[in-house]
Amino acid sequence: GGKMAARSSGGENRLVSLPLSRIRVIMKSSPEVSSINQDALFLTAKATELFVQYLATYSYKHGRGKEKNALTYSDLSHTAEECETFQFLADILPKKILASKYLKMLEKEKRDGEVGEEEEEDEEEEDEDET
Repeated sequence: GGKMAARSSGGENRLVSLPLSRIRVIMKSSPEVSSINQDALFLTAKATELFVQYLATYSYKHGRGKEKNALTYSDLSHTAEECETFQFLADILPKKILASKYLKMLEKEKRDGEVGEEEEEDEEEEDEDET
């Protein structure tokens, strides 16, 4: 019949390498999802697996991996940055920067945020003083 081989755990391991239980948890974390059909779960897992393979292969071919015979994080982040298909991953695969540089950026953002708020308050106070 139309039974999917994914139902038995043995077949599951052969057809999909990602853990279905983990994917079910991720899918259930969406408030719109109440129940998950077994076939939908399997297909989501398989599609995810194929997507990851595609991302890895693309990044390997277009990155410096070929020289070192390795796929690096920077190859992946470069793909997310440069390739339109993968640009939605840019936030998830940011370019690696030094922790010190990141902390400086955070400091600056924090300062800019505070300065922005203070400026607005100061302007109102100044207006009152002038009149």
